[in-house]
Amino acid sequence: MKAVGYRKNLPVTSDEALLDLDLATPTPGPRDLLVRVKAVSVNPVDVKLRAQAAPPPGTARILGFDAAGVVETVGAEATLFRPGDAVFYAGSIARPGTNAELHLVDERIVGHKPKTLSFAQAAALPLTGITAWELLFDRLGIRPGKPPDAGRLLIIGGAGGVGSMLIQLARRLTGLTVIATASRPETAAWCIALGAHHVIDHHKSLSEELKQIDQSQVGYVASLTNTERHFPAIVEILKPQGRLGVIDDPATLDINPLKRKSISVHWELMFTRSLFETEDMIGQHRLLDEISGLVDAGLIRTTLSDNLGRIDAANLRRAHALIESGKARGKIVLEGF
Repeated sequence: MKAVGYRKNLPVTSDEALLDLDLATPTPGPRDLLVRVKAVSVNPVDVKLRAQAAPPPGTARILGFDAAGVVETVGAEATLFRPGDAVFYAGSIARPGTNAELHLVDERIVGHKPKTLSFAQAAALPLTGITAWELLFDRLGIRPGKPPDAGRLLIIGGAGGVGSMLIQLARRLTGLTVIATASRPETAAWCIALGAHHVIDHHKSLSEELKQIDQSQVGYVASLTNTERHFPAIVEILKPQGRLGVIDDPATLDINPLKRKSISVHWELMFTRSLFETEDMIGQHRLLDEISGLVDAGLIRTTLSDNLGRIDAANLRRAHALIESGKARGKIVLEGF
């Protein structure tokens, strides 16, 4: 089968940063699905791994987490899907990735593809959808529903993949006032189109920007990027007993300044359930099916922004370069081999 991977950590400008490979077809384990991949999307985690995580000498690592495709075969103990089912999912960081014609994935982290979306449109959703859902409902503890006193949520990095999903989920399923950050006219417009009530500029003082829209403090902050740089402002703008959700990788994070306000910190990593095979691992299957239903009901839309063509090394290098530039909005997708 065709696949794309890397053998050593190289700049994305190198022709060998990602390579076209030919690999044997994998064999499903007891709860695995063997999926014929139709489309994939690219996430910042792909870029980080390619740059920092070297495969063992003489081997290649296959990247890719988001995928949409069709089930070819199922493992002996699999019960949730049948061959021919259209699916979408975000994979596991502990297993070979989705940049391959055929891919193995545990059925407990797979959802039924939205019927109203193409494979390319569906591939944009799983990783960011899971991250946004778990951050909003499981980590920050926000309850679905629209009470009048739901409070305010600030999303730092609203135009990125996770931010694009978080805006939609918070606006459609909760009563929160949704405030996103963006720094360019096109990314600000993107956030508004997805449902943000307000957009402020994260290159300016967050405190002053909030005052400009008469929202001096917020009860919740979802810090999706540059947490270390924004942290002093986050301490200032969070209300006493507020909650901070973090998904990025700050070099250091001294949370002592949060003590006076009794602010809690919540980490979100969507790979935790599959990495540790937690008892609630099947929760990701259920929430992907929930997202699929929301899409088909017209409440949530795909966050696909760029389709770079077929899945090969050259196009994946282009996708990685775009993410590294910091100018991507929404999700970058590739389709077909």
